[in-house]
Amino acid sequence: MGTSEVATDERGRITIPKELRERFGERYRLVELRDGIKLLPRPDDPVAALRGAASEAFKQAAMDELRAEGLDEAQEQAGENVR
Repeated sequence: MGTSEVATDERGRITIPKELRERFGERYRLVELRDGIKLLPRPDDPVAALRGAASEAFKQAAMDELRAEGLDEAQEQAGENVR
C-alpha cells in the first residue's frame, strides 16, 4: 500500500498508475468526502461482489428475496409502514 501523486491535465482528467489499474480495475466511483475525495473500484458484477463479502444466507438468497428484504429494511428505517 502506498501513495501516488497525480495531477489533472488541461481537461481535468487524472491518470491512475498502471499498477493500481491492474490491481483494482478500470472503473471507479468518485466519492466526495467532507475533507477530500476517494476513488472506489467498481466491480464488474456488483451483486457477485456483495455475495462474496456476505454471509451464507445472503449468498443463497434469490434476487427477489433480496429486493423484498431491502424494501422492508428501508421502510423500517424511514419509519413507514406502506407497501
